[in-house]
Amino acid sequence: MNAQAKMLWILCAFFIAADITYVTWSIIQHNTGYVTQLGGTQGGGEGSPVEWVGAVAIGLAAILSAFVAFYLGRTNKSVGGLLPEDRLDANIDDGDPEQGFFSPWSWWPIMLAAGGALLFMGIAIGVWIAFIGAAITMISLVGWVYEYYRGNFAR
Repeated sequence: MNAQAKMLWILCAFFIAADITYVTWSIIQHNTGYVTQLGGTQGGGEGSPVEWVGAVAIGLAAILSAFVAFYLGRTNKSVGGLLPEDRLDANIDDGDPEQGFFSPWSWWPIMLAAGGALLFMGIAIGVWIAFIGAAITMISLVGWVYEYYRGNFAR
């Protein structure tokens, strides 16, 4: 995890440098009379000299990489700095915690995916399809949740 944290800190520094370069380049273009999105042809100083959408997006990418790098660094310190995957004497089970129980032969996730696809397709194409997709999604969700409460696998 330490290597990933260092990589993300480097990525954060890159995004900060790219954001500074982007804002500087935007100001230079504004002062030379190029066309910008906010005010048409810029030459007399009207409009914003900075293209804010790109500047904010690159700045937020820097903040996001800093958040993830900070989290990974703190997590690395809390586990002692050495994961089971990094030790030569570790067993496979040391780094394989219980992830939960998943139904091996369940058809409900496929039905749920089909219902969700119909739901979003209905939002994009026609509302009447969304109603069918919503019904299939709700039935599939209830079926998946209560799969082990009835039938052959009832507990």
